[in-house]
Amino acid sequence: MTAFPPRFFVTASQIDTVVAAFYAQVRKEPTLGPVFAAHVQDWPTHEAKIGRFWRNAILREGSYDGSPMQAHREAMDVLPEHFPIWLALFDATAAAHLPPEAAAAWSATAHRIGRALAMGVQDARRCPFAVPKLG
Repeated sequence: MTAFPPRFFVTASQIDTVVAAFYAQVRKEPTLGPVFAAHVQDWPTHEAKIGRFWRNAILREGSYDGSPMQAHREAMDVLPEHFPIWLALFDATAAAHLPPEAAAAWSATAHRIGRALAMGVQDARRCPFAVPKLG
């Protein structure tokens, strides 16, 4: 297995800090908070899973094995218009906790992922029977 360098310089500790701070804000956000509350019963476990997602995406750890697209498509109360709110909150959180270059690079990655998820959610809403069940 070939080791790849990180996509940009952010430490695992910084990832955990941003994830925890982001979800603390999400829980208070009037549009996103209720949507997340409907799906997340155990915040520490959720934050740990999302931390693994980002450590995989940024540091290439290989410690995440979920399917964000499937999770977002199956959650029929997740709407495409939620993603701009999510991304603005993420941008502000990253900027508050990281050096500017790292915050900008991570935000750019989040925006690419967010666009893909929003398109997947929109597609699932148009054709809900086409959402494949994995596992």
